[in-house]
Amino acid sequence: MPDELPRVTTRPATGLRPADVTVEVAIVGAGPAGAAAAITLARAGRRVLVVDKARFPRDKCCGDGLTTGALRHLEHLGLDLTTMPSFTPVGSAWVRSPSGRTVEFPFPSGRGLYGAVVPRRELDAALVDQARAVGAEVSDGHALTGAVDTGAGVRLTVDGVGLVDARFVIGADGMWSPLRKHLGLAPEGYLGDWHAFRQYAHGVTGSAAERLWVWFDRDLLPGYAWSFPLPDGRVNIGFGVPRDGHRRIQDMASLWADLLQQPHVREALGPNVVLEDRHLAWPIPARIDTAITGAGRTLFVGDAVAATDPLTGEGIGQALFTGIAAAEAVLSAGPTGDRTGDPAAVPAAVPAAVLAHYQAAVRRELVPDHRMSIALGRVLRHERGARGAVRIAGMTDWTRRNFGRWLFEDEPRAVALTPGRWHRRFLDRDGAYREHVPTATDAASAEASART
Repeated sequence: MPDELPRVTTRPATGLRPADVTVEVAIVGAGPAGAAAAITLARAGRRVLVVDKARFPRDKCCGDGLTTGALRHLEHLGLDLTTMPSFTPVGSAWVRSPSGRTVEFPFPSGRGLYGAVVPRRELDAALVDQARAVGAEVSDGHALTGAVDTGAGVRLTVDGVGLVDARFVIGADGMWSPLRKHLGLAPEGYLGDWHAFRQYAHGVTGSAAERLWVWFDRDLLPGYAWSFPLPDGRVNIGFGVPRDGHRRIQDMASLWADLLQQPHVREALGPNVVLEDRHLAWPIPARIDTAITGAGRTLFVGDAVAATDPLTGEGIGQALFTGIAAAEAVLSAGPTGDRTGDPAAVPAAVPAAVLAHYQAAVRRELVPDHRMSIALGRVLRHERGARGAVRIAGMTDWTRRNFGRWLFEDEPRAVALTPGRWHRRFLDRDGAYREHVPTATDAASAEASART
C-alpha cells in the first residue's frame, strides 16, 4: 500500500445549489461488493443510495464459482441461496495435472457448504433484492456522470436521479471505475492482470455434468481451465491466463478453440454438448497490494480496488469482503441515529480515520494472501511445478481433503505466515449454511440410502 494517500481536488461546499438527494453513504455499483456494503450499512440504520448504470438482473462475465469464504460472507449477509434456480452445491473439486494425473479433492460432508456454483445473473440480482429488503435505496439503470469532493462530502451527478450529496462514497463500479476517473484518481493504461474467457453450454452428459473440473493444461500455465456444473446438464466452462506479455488478446480465441478440442475436455463434456450464444472475454484486475483504496471521503471496493486473487482469478469472496469492510469503516465513525439524510444529523467524522480503518482491514486480510498467491503462481508457471503440486496435494487422504479446503479459501491462503489469524479450529471449521443447504455429497448419500 502506498504510504501517502492520493489527493482529490475539492470544491468548496459554498455556492453549490441544493442537492436533489442527500444521503449518508452513496454507493456506485450494485455488484457483490456494492451490494454487500449497502446491506451492511442499511442494517445499521444508515441511509444508503446505490446507483448502477445496469438494470438487474443482468449477466456478468464470471466463472460463477463460490468459494467457502464467499459462501460465509453471503450467509452473513442473509442471502438465501436456495431461492436461486441454478444454485448448485458441489462436494469436491477434480483437478487434472499437465501430466494427465487426475485427483479428487473432497470437501467435508455433513458440515455445511464449502463450494457452490451460481450464475452471476442470479446471484447479483439476489444481492440487490436483499439490499432493498433491508432498507437500502437502489436506483439501477442510472449511470454516474460526474463526481466532485466538496470537502464536506462528495457530490455525485447521476443520470435520471440528479445531484446526490453524500458524506461518504463507496466506489464499486469495476476495474475502470468511472467514479475514480471523475475524481482524478484513475491509473494510466491499466488493462488488468488476467485474461479470461467464459461460455455456457448445455447437453453435457460426461463427468462435467456433476463434477467441478479444474484443468492445468500446458498451454495455459500458470493459468487454468474450468468447467463448473449447473442444473439440467448445463455448465460454465472457460479459462484464465495471466497477462504476461506473451499471450495477446488476439490469441485468446485460438486458445479457446484448442481447449475445446482437447480429448479430456471433450470426454468430460460428452458428445452432445452444445455451446450457447458466444464466448465472452474480460480482464481481471489483481493488484490489491498497490491499488488506490480510497481518497478523501471515497473508498474503493471489489474490482475497483483490484481485489481479485492473482493465483486463481477468483474475486467474488474478495469483493464481498471489501464491501463489508468499507461499510464497517464508515460505521466506525459513529452512529447518526437518523435515516433522513439530513447533513446536520451526520457527525463530522474525520475521513482520514475512516480510510485508515478500511486500509488496515485490507492489509490484514487480503494483502498477505495476495503476495502468497503470487509466490505460488511462480511454482505453477512451469509444467514441472504444476505436476509436482498436484502430485504432492494428492498423496494422502489428509492432503487431498485439506488441499480442497485450502483451494476453496476455507482458510486464508497465507494464514501460515500471519500468526494474527491463527485459531484453534484451523482447517476444521464448518462450512457455510450448515443448517439450511445440503451439500452435493450429502445429496448423493441420501439418494444412495433411498436406493438401498
